[in-house]
This record gives sequence, structure tokens and C-alpha cells, in this order.
Amino acid sequence: MKTAYYIGLMSGTSMDGVDAVLVDFADTQPRLIASHSEMIPAHLLKGLQRLCQPGSDEINRLGRLDRSVGQLFGTTVNRLIEMSGVAREDIIAIGSHGQTVRHMPNLEMGFTLQIGDPNTISVETGIDVIADFRRKDIALGGQGAPLVPAFHQQIFAAAGRQRVILNIGGIANVTYLPGDSDQVLGFDTGPGNTLIDGWIQQVKNEPFDFDGQWAESGKTDDGLLQHLLSHPYFALDYPKSTGRELFNQAWLEQQMAPYANLDEEDIQSTLLDLTCHSIANDINKLSPQGELFVCGGGALNKTLMQRLTALLPGYQVQTTSVLGIDAKWVEAIAFAWLAMRHHLGLPANLPAVTGASRPAVLGGRFSAK
Repeated sequence: MKTAYYIGLMSGTSMDGVDAVLVDFADTQPRLIASHSEMIPAHLLKGLQRLCQPGSDEINRLGRLDRSVGQLFGTTVNRLIEMSGVAREDIIAIGSHGQTVRHMPNLEMGFTLQIGDPNTISVETGIDVIADFRRKDIALGGQGAPLVPAFHQQIFAAAGRQRVILNIGGIANVTYLPGDSDQVLGFDTGPGNTLIDGWIQQVKNEPFDFDGQWAESGKTDDGLLQHLLSHPYFALDYPKSTGRELFNQAWLEQQMAPYANLDEEDIQSTLLDLTCHSIANDINKLSPQGELFVCGGGALNKTLMQRLTALLPGYQVQTTSVLGIDAKWVEAIAFAWLAMRHHLGLPANLPAVTGASRPAVLGGRFSAK
């Protein structure tokens, strides 16, 4: 039987772990063979969070973390292969997103930086690695993000159906599929889980708000919500992308200074509504009605999904699981797909989404030999 095995590696803005998938692209629809998540060790997570903010000794810290993250990615892949039953030599390549530590596409000389040394991954696994997907798009004048809309278009688009694919990771991004492939749009809406995760970690030392229960116990403060929504990013037109550089705990502390009297659970509820309102505002601008399919960690947050659904009365809201791809694994599968596109010499960006001057083959190959 013919197979086309690729591995996708994804470690997102939320830094809640490394997701790895083994996918077969031999048929029209990708077939998920195996999946595995690896926690980021506490010392490594602390180093990454520190590196995301300007500080001293950055180059040395970056170099060490680049190798350490590469080793973690290699370990994650090896454990995935062990559980899959697929022979290592049958896997064509690993597509690695890397861990974003800077994303600054709007500077005069824009750039983006992901770490997780692909040479280390290839040595640890014995498999070729395709990585560094974003910088080619930026070199062509684009945002370098989001890259998954091209995958969404191929897998989820349906002629004559208005669909929005919403990924809620640390940052939330949308792909608008109006039923006409020439009009696909996509962009980052703003914070997804990054602020709500950061706040519960700071206050309760818990990794995330399970099912949004803590947020549900609080009451949103409309003054703080409107203040947060006044951030200039939310008024920008697409193409646009963002990250921890803009929406982080230091920024949040500044914004909350006049609201120091609020209860902690009320702040959590307000931050959850910031995510929901910023997403819903952008989706309603794209189209007042349609089908919305959610993926990423936010799809597992019951309170988030309920509040978001209430803000989108014109939409039928479900997860991508009803379309045949588990909501938890969509982004990792997308980077396996990006590796496949590179291997076949096919373009993988959408200039209408990123603002790049032309379609391009993305990424570079790092041989295991």
C-alpha cells in the first residue's frame, strides 16, 4: 500500500507543551496515524518565557535554549514513532514550526524568530527536518503568519459554503473560506489563551483554567473589558499578526493598574471575554453568518465556547472534529502538510492572507545524513 508519512511538530504561543503527529498524505484527506504531547519541563518553560521579553545576555540564552528545545522536539518525535508502529525509514520528513520567541513583522526591517534547532532534531531522530517556514514569507514582504490558512483552504473549504476556521492557541487566528478559493482571508485576531493562562498561573499557580470554571465563577468588568478592547491592534485591518511581544503579562499589569480593586476571578472572566469579543468582532466583520469550526486548546474550554457562541448568533459553532480532524491536532497536522508541500516543491503561503508579494515554497531542509 502506498504511503506518504510526515511528522508535524507544533509548540505554540501558549507554551503548554509540544504536539507531535504522524500523518499519511497518500490520499486526498490527511490520515492521522498517531499523536503525542510532551510537556515542556519547568526549567525550560521558565527560560522560554524569560526569553520572550527583552533582557540581558539574550544571545547566549537563546543559543542554549535553541539546542534544548531541539532536543525536546527530538525526544517528542522518538516517543511518537515508538507508539506508532511505523518504521522510521518510512517517514519522509518532519515539519517543525519551532518555538516563537520574537515576531516583529511590522518593523522597518521586519523579522520573526523561532527556535528549536532543526539540526539537533534531525540528529536526534535520524529523519530529515523541514523548518523555518515563516521567514521566506517575511522576505517577500508578508507577515510570516498565519500560515495555516493554506492548509485550512485545502482541507476544510467547501464550494458555496461560508466557513470560518478559528484556531485558539496562545494567540487566536481565523481563516475565512467564503466558498471561492480566490477570496480566502486569514489573520490573528489577538489573544487566545495567553492572557487567561498567564493570569491563572500567576494567581493560582495552575497551568490553565480547566473548562473556564474560574472565569465562570467571576463577573466581567465592562470598564476593564472596553479598556482592553481599545488596544490599537484590534482596529487594524488585515493582513495582521501578533504574539507575546504585544499581549503579555507586563502589558496586562499596566492596563489593570486603574482596576486594582477587582476580584481575581472577575479579572479572569474579563480576560476570557476579551478573547471572545475580539474574535467575534472580527468574524462578524467578515460575514454576519456562516459556519464556524474551532480548533486548538480553546476549543476544549467549555465557558469560552459558550460565550463565543452567544456573540455569534448568525453562526453554527462546532469544532473541526465534525469535519474529520480532531480539534486538538489541527495545527500540528498543518505543519506536517507544510513539510509535504516543501518536499514536493509546492507553494504553501497565501499572499492575500500574509501580504507577501507572491506564493512561495516555504522552509528549509535539514538532512539527517
